[in-house]
Amino acid sequence: MSCSTLVLSLGAGATACIGSTGHPLSAPPYDAAGQVAFNQAAGSRPVDPDRPLEVTAKGKDGRITDVTAIDSAGRHVAGELSADGSRWHSTAPLAAGAHYTLRVSTEDEEGSPGVRTLSFDTTPAKKLLKVEFGPKAGKYGVGQPVTAKLSAPVKDKAARAVVERAMSVRSTPSVEGAWHWVDDKTVHFRPKEYWPANASIDVRSNLEGIKVGKLHGAAVKPLQLTTGDRFEAITDAASHQMTVKRNGEVIKTIPVTTGKPGFSTRNGVKVVLGREYFVRMRGTSVGIPEGSSESYDLPVYYATRVTWSGEYVHAAPWSVGSQGYANVSHGCTGMSTGNAQWFFNTVREGDIVKVINSGGAEMAPFGNGFGDWNLPWGQWREGSSLLAGTPEGRTSVDAARLRPAV
Repeated sequence: MSCSTLVLSLGAGATACIGSTGHPLSAPPYDAAGQVAFNQAAGSRPVDPDRPLEVTAKGKDGRITDVTAIDSAGRHVAGELSADGSRWHSTAPLAAGAHYTLRVSTEDEEGSPGVRTLSFDTTPAKKLLKVEFGPKAGKYGVGQPVTAKLSAPVKDKAARAVVERAMSVRSTPSVEGAWHWVDDKTVHFRPKEYWPANASIDVRSNLEGIKVGKLHGAAVKPLQLTTGDRFEAITDAASHQMTVKRNGEVIKTIPVTTGKPGFSTRNGVKVVLGREYFVRMRGTSVGIPEGSSESYDLPVYYATRVTWSGEYVHAAPWSVGSQGYANVSHGCTGMSTGNAQWFFNTVREGDIVKVINSGGAEMAPFGNGFGDWNLPWGQWREGSSLLAGTPEGRTSVDAARLRPAV
């Protein structure tokens, strides 16, 4: 194909190459260096990330048709182009400590396309917002929530949305799930239902450099988790029986005793927090005065913890005569030593322990272990800065896609 050169009055050095069809769009883009102006200079020292990025068209012989600004992490900068194509400006802060490539597409008065590319860096952040994902990497039960602990409080709803949008949770098989702000420094993620059995879960963040209030996000270590079989232990305090299921099938029924009146075991879903072969249990740890008729000081074996305040599933050889018949404990679920050893060796962190038909209060969603599952799904979604007030069926990831990237 032969090519002729046409000099255009669009600024210094602007040319267009018209192809054999004679149509301007059949030619490769011309260099629009003389047609556009930037408020950032290529190759100069790093610029302030809080300074809006701006591109303007020079003269009246052409216009800007598109602008793409992207950093080395693949994050796009949201921006707005004027109707007449004379000006584009960013509508969100740039990331701190990032390298950006800015590509500007133009056209001249004949409709010929031009392009200009610019690269620059932004200054590193001085004050960082750090995020630590939990639990530690490993294999867990299907009730284990994902946690994100922040190094500083985030109270503003818009700032929370920035944090939440930057954090992603992917599972295989996929699930519907959402983040929930427990407090200003703590965010939990859980699916609508329990995690699938034998799933892989990948937790990541692209918060690095992103502005959050007066701070900028720090790099966040990703987290990989897996789940095992779906293990559920359901204790009926009225019938004094624990039914243990694996993947929906009953594998064992255990006679138990739960909390007696005044010390009734909490109802609701709890999650295994850990296993302790030996625990010294004292009544004073739960507010029972030493020397009272209810005081106790006992060596306890095969203790599976389900609350931070001291509720366990454990061996209680002293109450075997009541197990299956009466509730005589101070709030824990007691069983024979043999059954407790089996339970201890069978469960893992994140497995589900549910109590029904007890006279006790409901397990709190937060603050005493992982009671996240006791919050109805609709209420859980209202704790998300991205999902509150949106129709069900949309995940936090879906909501993020509806908003401009930052």
